[in-house]
Amino acid sequence: MFRSGHDVGTAGTAVLKAPPPGRYGNPRAIMRDIGAPDTDAGAADFGVALLRGPIVSTLNAFNNEATPAIGLAYIAGYLVKRGYSPVIVDAVGEGLNTTWHPRGIDGYQCQGLTIEETVAMVPDGVRVIGFSTMFSGEWPIHRRLIAAVRARFPDAYLVAGGEHATALAEYSLRDCPALDAVALGEGEHIFCEIVEAVRLGRDPAGLAGVCTLGENGTFRDGIGLTRIRDLDNIPWPHWPDGYLEKFWSAGKSFGTQTERDMPMMISRGCPFQCTFCSSASMWTTRYLLRDVDDVLAEIKHHIAARDITSVQLYDLTAITKKEWTVEFCKRLIEEGIRIRWSLPSGTRSEALDAETLGYLKRTGCTYICYAPESGSPRTLELIKKQVSLPMLTESVKAARRLGLLLRTNLIIGFPGETRLDVLRSVWFGLRMAARGVDEASINIYSAYPGTEIFRGLSQKGLVRLNDAYFLGLTSLNSDYTSFKPMTYNETMGRRELALYRIGFMATNYLISYLFYPGRIRRTFRNVFFSQQASTVFEHRLKDALARRRGRKLGAVAEKAAASRDAG
Repeated sequence: MFRSGHDVGTAGTAVLKAPPPGRYGNPRAIMRDIGAPDTDAGAADFGVALLRGPIVSTLNAFNNEATPAIGLAYIAGYLVKRGYSPVIVDAVGEGLNTTWHPRGIDGYQCQGLTIEETVAMVPDGVRVIGFSTMFSGEWPIHRRLIAAVRARFPDAYLVAGGEHATALAEYSLRDCPALDAVALGEGEHIFCEIVEAVRLGRDPAGLAGVCTLGENGTFRDGIGLTRIRDLDNIPWPHWPDGYLEKFWSAGKSFGTQTERDMPMMISRGCPFQCTFCSSASMWTTRYLLRDVDDVLAEIKHHIAARDITSVQLYDLTAITKKEWTVEFCKRLIEEGIRIRWSLPSGTRSEALDAETLGYLKRTGCTYICYAPESGSPRTLELIKKQVSLPMLTESVKAARRLGLLLRTNLIIGFPGETRLDVLRSVWFGLRMAARGVDEASINIYSAYPGTEIFRGLSQKGLVRLNDAYFLGLTSLNSDYTSFKPMTYNETMGRRELALYRIGFMATNYLISYLFYPGRIRRTFRNVFFSQQASTVFEHRLKDALARRRGRKLGAVAEKAAASRDAG
């Protein structure tokens, strides 16, 4: 009989105990937190596992790092409220700073547990297993993980979800025969429906949002995306005992770093339709915000229960409505909630005028990431990025005057972009650095599945779905030293775009530290002597050093073991 972090005594009373290593549970305590009734013993006894595989990156990766799996935590919370006892097996969280080289894939590494170690942590008796497949660049390794799980659990129902699986549902099912289904879009309700169907002996095929292959190989498309309309009825994420503490102990978080950074989301979706972004295929263009009361209640709960030091908003587009943002800040002030918070994802600038920024500063917001994507008006029109560069510049200047730490995200090498467009983006980024932006990233365009540009490139035969393509996506995002990035630009080659990127990044940080020399001391202190990181750059430097120490310790341990064996 399968339980998740608890046993049930003879009188039916839950006896709580620490979850086994690598398996996180204690759902009954979470059910009390969210006020869900403890019902349906059959559901509680039904084995459900949620898996995340390792991070995949190049050997010289700098940007791919470990963050808590908020998507799986949301799905677990939804299942717990309905009486289930899901187990989370997170290869990343269990293998922080541990790297290994995948067999047959030269030039790449994985961070986290190996496939064999991950499979071994899945509890016996599990009946439904959900896999997080967010990033297409990790698909070749995650496909191996799914196949290995199938070998151990031949009768379990295996489901993939996330942005990759949603964008390439049919391809994923055909490329990975071990899968039974793909859950499209938001996973909470759809995955719970799948679990219910399997538990009650029904076939999940035909459920809205569930894609499968028929016995004759016919693809069944799941009747498209379904959206959860009332975000306030979604339970808070189920963060099991001991899970977040592993990330905090290792100094891991999404953006900047404090001692105990809490992942949260206040919204879902994005109302815009940028041609390079896969949001619309994952979420549609419906943008929903949680009620301010619900967000504040969650923050207060985490302060009391976990003594958090900061809130990090993982939202794709956290700030679009000034009224909501101002109300949120006013309520933080009125209720005396003192907490640092940050916006590490790229956000819009329209609502971030001087008044709104003033409220952000007063309530403890420390870090904002702007996402202009390009400094060329022609490119912005080409990619349907509805942003006003003058308005964004004014917002940046106002935020800088208030002392907020700032970042800007830029992309170069879009199909149809010219050298002049790229140089305008580079010049825009350098001007932002001179005006006080603490850091700026510049990435080469990636043809992500599920995007409008991807569909156009595929129709022209310029994108071929294979492992080389998928692995190339992670190279573009994590390896700033590569001179062989993929590109679909008709004018500029791979080396030229790589030179623009490397030159810009070096010049940007040179300007940042020369124009503002106090940052040199801050970075040195944070990287070597502090449990904090004021910028993502500082955080990633610390991560890289931690991985290096981990590799050295691993080598020493292997050498010692070899000596013992020889003796």
